[in-house]
Amino acid sequence: MNKNNILFFLLFILGVPGYAQKAEVIKFDRLEALISQESEKVMVINFWATWCGPCVKELPYFKKLDAENEDVNVYLISLDFVEKLDRVNAFIERKELVSPVLLLDEMDYNSWIDKVDESWSGAIPATLVINAATGQRKFVEKELEEGELEKLIAELSN
Repeated sequence: MNKNNILFFLLFILGVPGYAQKAEVIKFDRLEALISQESEKVMVINFWATWCGPCVKELPYFKKLDAENEDVNVYLISLDFVEKLDRVNAFIERKELVSPVLLLDEMDYNSWIDKVDESWSGAIPATLVINAATGQRKFVEKELEEGELEKLIAELSN
């Protein structure tokens, strides 16, 4: 390889940024609109945080579901502090998350958790599965095991 080819190759590699999704900071009204939107697809909304071990442990299940099931929309709602947005974005890149990540900028949890689900104590991880076509919903406040997401979706499809 001559010097020009090496230079071109290096400039190309250094000049092409890798795709890195960024978290979008939202308020509860945006989340509420997402939860109530009509959709032909089943919606899976996971509440998590980078500092939550069980949340991080179950993220691969959501990633796999999003990659393998075209009939499902997966949304990851980060409950990290908005001041830690850079940390969240670095986490998204490191874990190669492709599902939309929305960082909920609402510190008064008691004002909105009941609006997500009346049974929610506020603990994470928590997952809301919605079949808008049938009006059915399932809410789970625990770390999910492999295969549980698919079972929840199947329950709402019957």
